[in-house]
Amino acid sequence: MTKPLIETVALVAGATRGAGRQIAVQLGAAGATVYATGRSSRAGRSELDRPETIEETAELVTAAGGTGIPVRVDHLVPDEVQALVARIDAEQGQLDVLVNDVWGADPLITWEKPVWEQSLDDGFRMLRLAVHTHVITSHFALPLLIRRPGGLVVEVGDGTKAYNDENYRLSVFYDLAKTSVNRLAFSWAHEVRPHGGTAVALTPGWIRSEAMLEHFGVTEDNWRDGAAKDPHFLISETPAFVGRAVAALAADPDRARWSGRSVSAGELAKVYGFTDVDGSQPDAFRYISEVVDAGRPADVTGYR
Repeated sequence: MTKPLIETVALVAGATRGAGRQIAVQLGAAGATVYATGRSSRAGRSELDRPETIEETAELVTAAGGTGIPVRVDHLVPDEVQALVARIDAEQGQLDVLVNDVWGADPLITWEKPVWEQSLDDGFRMLRLAVHTHVITSHFALPLLIRRPGGLVVEVGDGTKAYNDENYRLSVFYDLAKTSVNRLAFSWAHEVRPHGGTAVALTPGWIRSEAMLEHFGVTEDNWRDGAAKDPHFLISETPAFVGRAVAALAADPDRARWSGRSVSAGELAKVYGFTDVDGSQPDAFRYISEVVDAGRPADVTGYR
């Protein structure tokens, strides 16, 4: 099996669980050395109080064929991020891929309530977790990434620019967080392009994260049973799908064609030919637009 990223060094910021974990793993499967960061480790949990740890993620990266290196980092603390990048520089002398996937704000979301009925403290905390972390990480990591031409920055969000421009994301703070992530990728593209770099905004579809599976009371083995709770759940995808999207971008010598753009994992699957773990290619945001938002009955035929 070829490993196109065997000489690639990646930093996946927010790799503890969900999309971030599988982005790290799929980069590892392609041979990369991956620094997996987050706040939840075997030494202690973040305020999310979930069991997943960065050490587990790093072990999965190594088991997949790469080299996983866990580093406990709070990406809201500049000194910790600066120390992380200095360590990568000292140990590797390069950084080829930066993935900004930090989130951790699910408990702070208040859906479908106007701003005057929402907590300002929770809302501003969400923006700090979702946006400030990405800016802080890029501030310190981009100088290392642009040292060599060809660097890739991936901003992971929820919703393509095209979708988010046309749809209110059910909470002013969530809406602002996710539209901001797409704009950050546009900004990074402008800043790294003169140095031969590429920046892309990437969204998964309806992702079956650990928390999502728990919410639906299913496991990955019987996930289709979740359709009893919401029939549209059949369009959902594993976190590996977006992970394979990042690995495909990183391995593409012509990845600069995507710079400044906002794309979904489903869109990239059609271009690069990768699939989800079941061999399908779910195109969730096209399904959401054409079926869910249109009020049509659930039917994934032609969408995966």
